[in-house]
Amino acid sequence: MHDVIARAHAWLAEDPDPETRDELAKLIEAGDETELAERFGGTLQFGTAGLRGELGAGPMRMNRSVVIRAAAGLAAYLTKNGRTGGVVVIGYDARHKSEDFARDTAAVMTGAGFRAAVLPRPLPTPVLAFAIRHLGAVAGVEVTASHNPPRDNGYKVYLGDGSQIVPPADAGIAAEIDAIAALGDVPRPQAGWQTLDDAVLDAYLARTDAVLAPDSPRTARTVYTAMHGVGKDVLLAAFARAGFPEPVLVAEQAEPDPDFPTVAFPNPEEPGAMDLAFARARETAPDLIIANDPDADRCAVAVPHEGDWRMLRGDEVGSLLAAHLVRRGARGVFAESIVSSSLLGRIAEKAGLPYEETLTGFKWIARVDGLRYGYEEALGYCVDPEGVRDKDGITAALLITELASALKSEGRTLLDLLDDLAVEHGLHATDQLSVRVQDLSVIARAMERLRERPPASLAGLAVTRAEDLTRGTDRLPPTDGLRYTLDGARVIVRPSGTEPKLKCYLEVVIPVATRTDLDTARTRADALLAAIKRDLSAAAGI
Repeated sequence: MHDVIARAHAWLAEDPDPETRDELAKLIEAGDETELAERFGGTLQFGTAGLRGELGAGPMRMNRSVVIRAAAGLAAYLTKNGRTGGVVVIGYDARHKSEDFARDTAAVMTGAGFRAAVLPRPLPTPVLAFAIRHLGAVAGVEVTASHNPPRDNGYKVYLGDGSQIVPPADAGIAAEIDAIAALGDVPRPQAGWQTLDDAVLDAYLARTDAVLAPDSPRTARTVYTAMHGVGKDVLLAAFARAGFPEPVLVAEQAEPDPDFPTVAFPNPEEPGAMDLAFARARETAPDLIIANDPDADRCAVAVPHEGDWRMLRGDEVGSLLAAHLVRRGARGVFAESIVSSSLLGRIAEKAGLPYEETLTGFKWIARVDGLRYGYEEALGYCVDPEGVRDKDGITAALLITELASALKSEGRTLLDLLDDLAVEHGLHATDQLSVRVQDLSVIARAMERLRERPPASLAGLAVTRAEDLTRGTDRLPPTDGLRYTLDGARVIVRPSGTEPKLKCYLEVVIPVATRTDLDTARTRADALLAAIKRDLSAAAGI
């Protein structure tokens, strides 16, 4: 324990932030060995998601000391790779400490000989992803924890292609971070970087127009929630430029608030997060509800259903957008991650379009050669890869509202189109078994148990193929995951890359002859998904 106390004192001596210094001094004074051991028992690991963690003092928390080291490591990596003197563009959301972390990054980059350019205020992550290529930057940093709890923050890194980092860049940057000895050795001038004006945002908004067909209907009425994040102003500007009716706002969640007071988790997928949006929609009867997560790179959609409102799954929105783009004559590769619905492949095949599957995350999807459209089931959609090589909740909202408008002009709805797709390609029903843990060893044990004793069947369906994805496949690099192919179903099990969760992605496919068979098919799919969940839980011991 003496070693932990010594490390805490050494950290305290370097910490540039009076808040975390005060917090750490109190922990040392109180002799809180448990808390100190947790904060100084290692370091936050820099990986393909960059950094993400709870705010607080110490190397296992997100704080200015950790961010300064991360920025210095990124600068050293860029220098080693011949990028000295280039532009590094920095964006940030409205979470606690985000602006501080952005300013520290700008100072470090300036001190390392780069031209740092900071976005003018908290803005959606897709604006940063756009700005990298628009400004010809060598890298970009977005300070955000996306839809994580209020006490978290994060640090997402992009290289000059405008995509998030993938191996081996993550390991290269991590090695440079580890090589930094003392924080005082990192030059941090007080000025010298540029704070951008609205020209980059204006260029992004001009680009959003291009995702819509020039003569499409623009009549669908929406209720919109920004989920206490930074999406509102940009989305409203994009909708106004497009000529859609002005969205009705969920006022309680419209403005940025780092405490996210109305939701347990600021993620549209979490239970209760959409309750205020549903209440507003019941008052105003729009055609659809649009929600962004706090950094507005994800887009959730809800539709009227049987007298109330129903959230669409990410896979449903992903398939609807694909069908819409096909109908509009889109050419190029359609891509998705392995955890998303196989329906996209069927849609692409029928349209004669190339199709690719990638590992989980837009860092992989965005790198597909010739990409025209990519999506992931966790509410992420890339509908303009030439502009934003990442998921973008603003342009996705525009495109789904255009589709709802087109269907409305035909007297139809998004649910009608989903029915069409089920009849044409089979009902692809998806669900997720997601287990949040306090102790990460629970996840490791579940994965080990499944590897040692893979299930022979789930829900009475034979497992025809069991793949351990750590070995990679002929199409995919290695990743920590398991994939089971069943007779008429598919299951993927993996630890989350950004949260303490074990995630299991389930899909069943039921052939549908006519629309009159849909109710029966849905009942069958629901029963199979419930049974797969039950059997998989038992097999994993969770």
